[in-house]
Amino acid sequence: MSHNREAFLAQLSEARRASTLPPRLHLAARDWMRSVLTLLFPHAAPPGAPVDPAGLSAEHDSVARTLQGVLQDLLPDPDAAARVTAQVMDALPDIRVRLYADAEAIHRMDPAAQSVDEVFLAYPGFLAIACHRVASPLWHHQVPILPRLITEWAHARTGVDLHPGATIGDRFAIDHGTGIVVGETARIGNDVRLYQGVTLGALRVAKALASVQRHPTIEDDVTVYANATILGGRTVIGRGSVIGGNVWLTHSVPPGSIVTHAVPDERLRDDFPLEFEI
Repeated sequence: MSHNREAFLAQLSEARRASTLPPRLHLAARDWMRSVLTLLFPHAAPPGAPVDPAGLSAEHDSVARTLQGVLQDLLPDPDAAARVTAQVMDALPDIRVRLYADAEAIHRMDPAAQSVDEVFLAYPGFLAIACHRVASPLWHHQVPILPRLITEWAHARTGVDLHPGATIGDRFAIDHGTGIVVGETARIGNDVRLYQGVTLGALRVAKALASVQRHPTIEDDVTVYANATILGGRTVIGRGSVIGGNVWLTHSVPPGSIVTHAVPDERLRDDFPLEFEI
């Protein structure tokens, strides 16, 4: 064994001994989130899943036990794991109601959606919203890492990055989804629609600003079209506004605004038709 290899293995040994996180926490977060989706939605339940109250009660208890087991390794207060688990499980009925309202909002918004069931099964934006709504209570109970792992699992699968610290109102609709980024301190009202590529981000990313609102506020009934970028904690998009595609905004707009990108210049080619085709 070379000296460098021995030193490297010693470093690895020290790192493993010093680690205080549960092993494979990212996989535990993924598996627990999947169990929550299975519990809440028949669309996610496997063949033969229980439908009787006793079977569902056992499944509910299993979801709670798994969460408490993960939290016991993450929270310093020995009683906190049981307390937070109970609060999160108590929140599930309300989360389910809100998610059904989100799915119905997507169905109403998107002419291509033929049913709410299609939204549950095929819309990546809905999966991202579901993970956010489950992770958000954990974030607000100051559970470290786990809420980020849940929303990042959704991010990896859907391309939609919703930070669990963001505040998101009811009947939230995401169309297509890929490329959406919503920052930690963003505040989104009710009946807001986001299209693919939208960023609700920070103007500055200085670490010293971690405790202040760095991301914009989107008031009720706002539509933000594809690839629009809205930045800054003081930026407020007023109620009922429409933000067009590719718009770059770093200032507030009043309620009822329509903000569009400059109309593209259009003219006829002087070499048309071409002498060849590609």
